[in-house]
Amino acid sequence: MAPKYKLIYFNAAGRAEHIRYILAFAGQDFEDSRISKEEWLSLKPKTPFGKIPVLEIDGKLVSQSNAIARYLAKQFGLLGHDEATALRADELVEALVDMRMVAVKKFREENPEAVVYLQKEENYFLDKFEKIVIESSSGFLAGSQITWADLTFASTLSSDPNSEKTLKSYPGLSAYVAKINSLPGIKEYLALRPKSDLPPKGSSRH
Repeated sequence: MAPKYKLIYFNAAGRAEHIRYILAFAGQDFEDSRISKEEWLSLKPKTPFGKIPVLEIDGKLVSQSNAIARYLAKQFGLLGHDEATALRADELVEALVDMRMVAVKKFREENPEAVVYLQKEENYFLDKFEKIVIESSSGFLAGSQITWADLTFASTLSSDPNSEKTLKSYPGLSAYVAKINSLPGIKEYLALRPKSDLPPKGSSRH
C-alpha cells in the first residue's frame, strides 16, 4: 500500500513549495495542510524540531525541508540517474539555499546601502544559474533528465514576489522556469494553488 502523505506548512510557498512541486510532478496524492499562525502555536511542541514544514508519513512526522524533498525525490526516481548526477543536483540545491538566505536578508533589510550589497550577492548566484541553464544541452540542471533540483529551482524562483521583475534580466532562467511550470502535474497544481499569504516585511514566520 502506498504511504499516506500530509504536508503541513503555512499558506505560503516558503520552505515547502519545492516539496509540493515534487509531489505534484510525481502525481502523488497528498494532503496540502496550510495552517494558520494560531494552529502553528498549538502544533509546534509536537514537531520534531519546532519548525515547519513537516511531512506526515502514515501518521509519523518528519521535518527539515530539504531532507523531506530529497527523501521524496528518491521515492519517485528524481535524484538523478547516477551518483554524479545526484551529486550535481544536491550541489545546485545547496547553492540555491545560499542564494535564498541572501534574498531573505534583503527582504528584511531596511538599510538601503545594505540592500544594494545584498542585491549584488543575489545577482552573483543568478548569473551563475543563468549560465548553467543556457549551457545545458538537455535543458535540465543536472544530467539528461529532470531531477528534484529542477523542481526546487522552478518553485523557488517563481514564488518570489519579485520573480517576474528579477527574471526579466535572466531570459535563460525565465524560459527554464516557464518550461518546468508547464510540465504535467506542475501546471495542474499551479492552476489550483491557493493565493499565498506572505509575511510582512521584517517579520519571521518560523
